[in-house]
Amino acid sequence: MSPDPSGAHPSAAEPADLAARAAEKQVVVIGGGMGGLVAARECAKVGMRVTVLEATDVLGGALRRVELDGVALDAGAESYATRGGHVRALVDELGLADRVVPPRAGGAWLAGLPGGGAAPLPVGGILGIPGNPFQDDVRRIIGWSGAWRAYLDRVRPPLTIGHELSLGRLVASRMGAKVRDRLVAPVTTGVYSASPDDVDIDVAAPGLNAALTRVGSLSGAVLALKGDGGTRGAKAPGAAVEGLRGGMTVLVDALAEDLAQLGATVRTGVRVHSVAREADGWRIEAAMPPEAEVPIAESAPEVEEPREELLRADAVIVATSETVARALLLTAVPALARAEAAASPEIEIVTLLLDAPALRAVPRGTGVLTVPGSHTAKALTHSTAKWEWVQEAAGDREVVRVSFGAQGEPAVTAALDDDAAIDLARREAAALLGVPLAPEQVLAGHRGRFVQSQPASIIGSGERRRAAREAVQAVPGLAVVGAWVAGTGLAQVVPDATEAADGLRRALLWD
Repeated sequence: MSPDPSGAHPSAAEPADLAARAAEKQVVVIGGGMGGLVAARECAKVGMRVTVLEATDVLGGALRRVELDGVALDAGAESYATRGGHVRALVDELGLADRVVPPRAGGAWLAGLPGGGAAPLPVGGILGIPGNPFQDDVRRIIGWSGAWRAYLDRVRPPLTIGHELSLGRLVASRMGAKVRDRLVAPVTTGVYSASPDDVDIDVAAPGLNAALTRVGSLSGAVLALKGDGGTRGAKAPGAAVEGLRGGMTVLVDALAEDLAQLGATVRTGVRVHSVAREADGWRIEAAMPPEAEVPIAESAPEVEEPREELLRADAVIVATSETVARALLLTAVPALARAEAAASPEIEIVTLLLDAPALRAVPRGTGVLTVPGSHTAKALTHSTAKWEWVQEAAGDREVVRVSFGAQGEPAVTAALDDDAAIDLARREAAALLGVPLAPEQVLAGHRGRFVQSQPASIIGSGERRRAAREAVQAVPGLAVVGAWVAGTGLAQVVPDATEAADGLRRALLWD
């Protein structure tokens, strides 16, 4: 009897002992981010005994919650891309459909133009590439000289059309440096934390190279792909997203609750030291948090060291960052050491709760991108302008999120203490939004640090991820999930984790 391709619970028509076999299988998931939680749920759904080990005190990874003066907010990812429908399907399965909210209408702005100016980001383009360089909002940013240079794209011979991988090099050669630096670079830096020269055009903008070959110009290819001859119905970068009322961590809470109902065990504060392959499965050595002690009155509580514990499993799913995963699997997967590692920059997001009535007029849309090199911040989100639920929660206060750091460019806040980082974010927010913000207007602030895995759109990223995955898949009973093998963003992490867990559980039950 072949397995049920849906991956659901075994049906009555399948072998009677299949459910019992599933119940005998022990799976340990190392890492309680979204990839780990989704993979754990897929294994628990068929009755396997699942244990999730998370090193920190909270689950969620890049999905984090912070409370500023009584207002609960997203400190990490604040939304998910709707492409593919995978995240929305998970949201619906977990009963959160009534919490789904779209961002408010209102385009992004661009700051850091020559002379310190700012302007609305043009609509109708793809990754900042304009379909019409003489469009008013485009010409306002690149000037007449930039518009005429971009127009040469229409009369230049095709040459190597369809063969350029680098988005930045293609744009510069076809439409000039001003289009690349003032329109495309702010988008790729804000969205991918990467220079346009490092972005693979076929991944970031599928079909653009083919359309370029077909119509003979880059601007014409943009219009062809937009399918509407220009700006009608066009969306600004990042518009195809959804959020959750109450913040993205409600998805983490729902997954944790579902895992509990499925009988899985979730343990936080557990640091895994080693993972080793044995003849009959896997051995995992970890440091467990000490048991809580009841303090004796008027005496200091006894401080216990973490206790070492040995776990055994039939299969292991590693759902950590790339650096941690490679260290854990150095012995079990020696081929992984030969697979090239990707750079993983540290990104910092500073969230500010402000007493700033002037921002209620939404002076510069729902967010601001910056021309690289013009500001220390790479982007800003005006959260109370972008999300209705945030405005309701904040009342008469305003919330902004200021982002620092990019690929090859460490966050300038990394060397600062929290107070200095918050003050720098205040000054950057004032500059980007064009509204003075005094120190006393900052009611509360939070600095979050994230290790960002390399986006799937970076040139060579696909090959690196495939090499790492192939090395892991060659070892029975092992899988890796997370942004470093799937690409950044829930729209990639969720389906990848589902597929990896499905392959692992099938191997355990039917091979």
